Amino acid sequence: MLVVDRLSHVYADGTRALDAITLPIEPGLFGLLGPNGAGKSTLMRILATVQSPSDAGQIRLDEIDMLADPLRLRRSLGYLPQEFGVYPHVSVFAMLDHLALLKGVAGRAERRDLVDHLLREVHLHEVRHKALASLSGGMRQRFGLAQALIGAPRLIIVDEPTAGLDPEERFRALDLLAAAAQNAIVILSTHIVADVASLCERMAILAGGRLLMTGSPTALVEALAGRVWRKQVERSELAGLGDRLLSSRLVTGRIVAHVLSEHSPGAGFEPVEATLEDGYFAALARRGG
Repeated sequence: MLVVDRLSHVYADGTRALDAITLPIEPGLFGLLGPNGAGKSTLMRILATVQSPSDAGQIRLDEIDMLADPLRLRRSLGYLPQEFGVYPHVSVFAMLDHLALLKGVAGRAERRDLVDHLLREVHLHEVRHKALASLSGGMRQRFGLAQALIGAPRLIIVDEPTAGLDPEERFRALDLLAAAAQNAIVILSTHIVADVASLCERMAILAGGRLLMTGSPTALVEALAGRVWRKQVERSELAGLGDRLLSSRLVTGRIVAHVLSEHSPGAGFEPVEATLEDGYFAALARRGG
């Protein structure tokens, strides 16, 4: 089990990125949602031992004190940051082989078999001899996912893992993470609500460095039962919906608004089944944005 206790971080310019975060995370897939600037990437970097917290706080992975003994944690860690750098002129196979060696896979034959397996899993085996610089953005993201899975880590941290992936690649990447979560803690940090809704049994919403909620996606959605309404509106009508407005989007060229209300907000509104996206926007609205 991973336990984050009263973790805070303030940057040199005074920005409070994390404010006394307390979060227990059990094995399985855990989703972390939040808007840009919420503090998600800061939290991921601290959990991955890439960055140290500036203020008080503790982090433990089972018996490992992660802040006191980060080197021990790294032997059990897989990490895919939002920006993943590689040596551009090294081949896909050679780079992954080198990373496997650094993760302690010493035997050449064992390493070769592991690298072959991972490259097949992320559908990069056919380009294994190509330079990393020649890969598309989606391919580089899949390579990053492969390196995060080296060595069967106990803790896997992935920050926006489906960024740049087409729908088929996205499904494949999420399937790999779901499989890895059978034997590990996998933290999926994202702004894509659908990824959390389809995969995660537990989740948290972070905004402004604070935890707005933790729990299951199902419970968050059930709390909105009978309180979400939908209507096609003109753009000029949106301002009049005030703080009841959860979200608005274009559907076949028309603006469809979702509104949170205990009763019908007015003529033309129809009740709809709440989604995790509605719950996410409701949590942000309770915070005041």
